[in-house]
Amino acid sequence: MRRRLLAAVAALVLALVGTVVLVAYVRGADARALAGVRTVDVLVVQQPVPAGTPVTELAGLVGAEQVPAKAAVEGRVTDLEELAGQVATVDLRPGEQLLAARFAGPDDLQAPGTVAVPAGAQEVSVLLEPQRAVGGRLTAGDTVGVFVSLPEPPSTHVVLHRVLVTQVQGAPAPAGGTEDVETASAGSAAPSASLMVTLAVTAEQAEGVVFGAEHGTLWLSLEPEGADIDGTEVITPDNVYGKDYS
Repeated sequence: MRRRLLAAVAALVLALVGTVVLVAYVRGADARALAGVRTVDVLVVQQPVPAGTPVTELAGLVGAEQVPAKAAVEGRVTDLEELAGQVATVDLRPGEQLLAARFAGPDDLQAPGTVAVPAGAQEVSVLLEPQRAVGGRLTAGDTVGVFVSLPEPPSTHVVLHRVLVTQVQGAPAPAGGTEDVETASAGSAAPSASLMVTLAVTAEQAEGVVFGAEHGTLWLSLEPEGADIDGTEVITPDNVYGKDYS
């Protein structure tokens, strides 16, 4: 029994010694491989970095390493200060070198067909038939007036002016730029599918938009800078015929 115990202990000691020797050999091999080879410093991703991560959060996710100059990727980053104010544009995986081409300013991440939401604003989307959204001609960047019609008692009123459109989904895409866009006035067929229009609003404005969509109907008017927005009032059956529309 004692002999078996001694044999087991000896085997364990030999295994530990072998592991230490192997690790030392591998480290020595790495050192020998780099001997006489010019090395450069690189920053290597050590933990997964999701797209959109600010550079300010990378300190604990990347680390400095030395690699042979031939293995250094062009455009590598050696100091996070080089990327100040930027964010990752793609997911970064452990083991890859940090590249400047995979970072950009936050504004450059704006999705095609959208515009940035003004500071302090929030977005709300409404599903509208084309005739309620300027015939389906709205695009991101337009400003609109928001009209609410309620059934009981019947009334209509413009509740918001110059609201920024941040995205329009469902509108037919231009074939090759603005010069190729066809409208109903140009003889093309009017769109038939509903549009999802997203607006940039304050919380207070969002209440009016949501209330109108829930309890009545919404209409949007194209309202560019300089459009006349004076003279509005709540329209009811009692005053619709007596109002001066001149």
